[in-house]
Amino acid sequence: MPATRVEYIVPWWVLWLHSVPHLGLRLQPVNSTFNPRDESYQESLLFLGLVAAVGLALNLIFLAVYLVCLCCCRRDGGVQTKQRNSCCVTWTAVLAGLVCCAAVGVGFYGNSETNDGVYQLIYSLDNANHTFSGIDSLVSGTTQKMQLDLEQHLARLSEIFAARGDYIQTLKLMQQMAGSIMAQLSGLPAWRDVTAELTEVADQTGYVEYYRWLSYLLLFVLDVVICLTACLGLAKHSKCLLASMLCCGVLTLLLSWASLAVDAAAAVGTSDFCVAPDTFILNVTQGRISTEVTRYYLYCSQSVSSPFQQVLTIFQRSLTTMQIQAAGLLQFAVPLFPTAEKDLLGIQLLLNSSEASLHQLTALLDCRGLHKDYLDALTGVCYDGIEGLLYLGLFSLLAALAFSTMICVGPRAWKHFATRTSQCAAGKRVLGAGRRAPGHTKGQLKSVLSGNLQSC
Repeated sequence: MPATRVEYIVPWWVLWLHSVPHLGLRLQPVNSTFNPRDESYQESLLFLGLVAAVGLALNLIFLAVYLVCLCCCRRDGGVQTKQRNSCCVTWTAVLAGLVCCAAVGVGFYGNSETNDGVYQLIYSLDNANHTFSGIDSLVSGTTQKMQLDLEQHLARLSEIFAARGDYIQTLKLMQQMAGSIMAQLSGLPAWRDVTAELTEVADQTGYVEYYRWLSYLLLFVLDVVICLTACLGLAKHSKCLLASMLCCGVLTLLLSWASLAVDAAAAVGTSDFCVAPDTFILNVTQGRISTEVTRYYLYCSQSVSSPFQQVLTIFQRSLTTMQIQAAGLLQFAVPLFPTAEKDLLGIQLLLNSSEASLHQLTALLDCRGLHKDYLDALTGVCYDGIEGLLYLGLFSLLAALAFSTMICVGPRAWKHFATRTSQCAAGKRVLGAGRRAPGHTKGQLKSVLSGNLQSC
């Protein structure tokens, strides 16, 4: 009997994501049951991406209004006001850089968690494929032995024992038992189609995951490079670096909101599956695999009996009967028909091999192995995978905040650079004129301009 089932517990973040309203493009409510082939359900996930697009639009409108106000409201303040503005720009840029670094750290963790979850899913699919392939291999191998090898041995023994009717009856009994075994094995599910589909899913998932992981890694590197460029531009008072930061910052802002849209749709869609994975699998396999078999592997509890128990029992009894008959023929028929020994030993070897295959088949058909793979896959997707997507969503929000702040700070820093440049140029002109002035005037000019020129 199978062991007590290790229950799959739906995590709280899956329930929270599943409770997100599912709306179509016309704002009509959509059933939140996971159904990726339904157009209405696809629209509900697309709607989440459009919500992120609206967030991007509002963000860009805010930046545009801010920049317009900054350009229109040009008021010349005193020296103290300009120094305070310079200090405000510096500390705001430092804060934006810290937020960017925190976003990249969160993104690295989320990317790693999602990657671990996806590869745990792929590993579980490979294990399940190995089990299904092993079942098909054992069934086909045993059937071939009974249908071809055993028949050849029985045909030769029928010729040798032609004069003994009792031995012929024993051979016919063995042939009936072999037919019974083949009939029982033919009733087992054929997993070839399932194996092919799982292999395709695993390959496609691995392919998509590799490029997803790489894309986020490049995005993290881009964020760090832009952040360093901004810091270097402010430190060097370089307008070229500042302009590069502003252009790349707008690009990264667009990428951050785009990644948020993808993460939100993927997280909500995956959570819809993780709320009731058993139901979805039962619906998908309906008409292709027996519902009894699917439930046996999904639930794997002591209250669910194995649908293969009768097949394996008949296999074992038929095999035992054949072994007893073969042993009796070896004991009593070989002294009378020495030429039959080779075929009888061949039958005995074949039956021993079939018994070993029976034990392997029993182990593979047991629900505990496949059910463990199923739980491991759910853990990878619904725990690590969705948790990683949530962290990636947080990364996108923090990155959008950081680069929005940098874009707001950039024009102020640009004006500050221009003011400092004009002040330095004016100071140098006055100092040059002061060199041509009398001695006491030079000392006064130097004492007045030395502080300003040191900062240029």
